[in-house]
Amino acid sequence: MSKRLGVIGAGGHGKVVADVAGRAGWTQVVFFDARFTSGDCAHAHWPLFAAPEDAAAHECDGYFVAIGNSEERQQWCDWLLDNGLPLVSLVDPSAVVSEYATIEPGVLIVAGAVVNVDSYISQGAIVNTRACVDHDCHIGTYSHICPAAALAGTVKVGAHSWIGIGSQVKQGISIGDAVIVGAGATVVSDIDNDLTVVGTPARSR
Repeated sequence: MSKRLGVIGAGGHGKVVADVAGRAGWTQVVFFDARFTSGDCAHAHWPLFAAPEDAAAHECDGYFVAIGNSEERQQWCDWLLDNGLPLVSLVDPSAVVSEYATIEPGVLIVAGAVVNVDSYISQGAIVNTRACVDHDCHIGTYSHICPAAALAGTVKVGAHSWIGIGSQVKQGISIGDAVIVGAGATVVSDIDNDLTVVGTPARSR
């Protein structure tokens, strides 16, 4: 049976989303993005329609927002839900996700990622390539766990935070809302809202 996925956002992140969708059993992916023209980026491989607001007219079986900016991602997820359009999550078949983890709508879990037992991935979050979210973690809405980032057990990440590529977070740490953890940083103490931290150990910049 054909399964058609409508994706808002046809940039580089959109290409990853479409690739994951194909491996996860979606037989057709179509993009909605007014920023691109023919031959640009993701829709070189998949059909593109210009206006995201026209997504409902294309009668997709599910919809996904593939926009890296967390605030824009939330705006479009809210728009889909407000218009009664089904917001889905996508999990790459190569990811290891515990049957006891909770995955809310609009979540992307990319190839090689691990989400362990009793972790909670909130709406619109991204667990990127080879990222590890260990047991009992809580990832807030629209946050991004970047490629190869590693969160030990019982880590809490707030909303709209960015955990940089290759970073490491010690067990039991709480990271606030709108935090940026720099690439390769090692987080060994709690981080308040709206901070950028870098280095080993991670310190406010």
